[in-house]
Amino acid sequence: MSLDLVQLVLVTVVTAATPLFLAALGELVAERSGVLNLGVEGMMVMGAACAFAAAYLTGSTLVGALAGVAVGALMALLFGLLTVVFAVSQVAAGLALTIFGLGLSGLVGSGFVGLKREAAPHLFIPGLTDLPLVGHLVFGEDAFVYAAILLAFAVSRVLRRTRAGLVLRAVGDNHASAHALGVPVLRVRLLAVLFGGACAGLGGAYLSLSYTPFWAPEMTAGRGWIALALVVFASWRPWRALAGAILFGGATVLQLQAQASGLGLPGQLMSSVPYLVTLLALVVLSLRRGSGSVAPAMLGTAFVPDR
Repeated sequence: MSLDLVQLVLVTVVTAATPLFLAALGELVAERSGVLNLGVEGMMVMGAACAFAAAYLTGSTLVGALAGVAVGALMALLFGLLTVVFAVSQVAAGLALTIFGLGLSGLVGSGFVGLKREAAPHLFIPGLTDLPLVGHLVFGEDAFVYAAILLAFAVSRVLRRTRAGLVLRAVGDNHASAHALGVPVLRVRLLAVLFGGACAGLGGAYLSLSYTPFWAPEMTAGRGWIALALVVFASWRPWRALAGAILFGGATVLQLQAQASGLGLPGQLMSSVPYLVTLLALVVLSLRRGSGSVAPAMLGTAFVPDR
């Protein structure tokens, strides 16, 4: 296998991993605050639909990406009002949001089915992008990939090294004690949910603006659910979630190569391989750690100050 082919495979793996990691990173922050958001799939697919529509109508990838972020945050605001402010069941609200998003995205994107546009531009630095093996992998990605990496650095540092991260973790681990110490629990949770929604919307925007630059109904194909699983099996740690997303991307590329080589297995079965491989690997890693769960103690528990 030539170096160029190896590089092409690695770039494809990163491309497949990026939307999954963006959604998982946002959900990780929301869950660290104690809020379980099962509406990630709905936010992603709405981000994909609205991003493509906005980019197609304006001709701007940046406007499309911002539209995806805004729609994801708007849906997160609805979810936050229901679960954080009015203490509605997080599970029920999340499932309803996913169903709502899948249906509404079909309506929003109905006029754009079958249309295509240019994929998001990639970085090109003369002399560096042309380097063998790592040139396009490191210096030739699109802005979404670099944004995902920067977000991972920022979230990891905030969670581990800053007072804001300490407050967020305190709210997720014991919201009553945090409230007694004067921490605005509801505000912290609402902001964490909004961040999660914006990341999910950005992940959806990446799908329709870069990964496959067109819109198709339900094009997220369950990535929101995989992102939820990644957060759990990665023990709510950003870099482990990134590793899981890259594993999913690698499995996706392998199954595409297997289908292209005419393996003879049904396409539906091959398409399920990345999901199965990712979940099995993460389950094995989770069992091998043997250090017990590090889930936020208040995850899924509503906080009502008067109780």
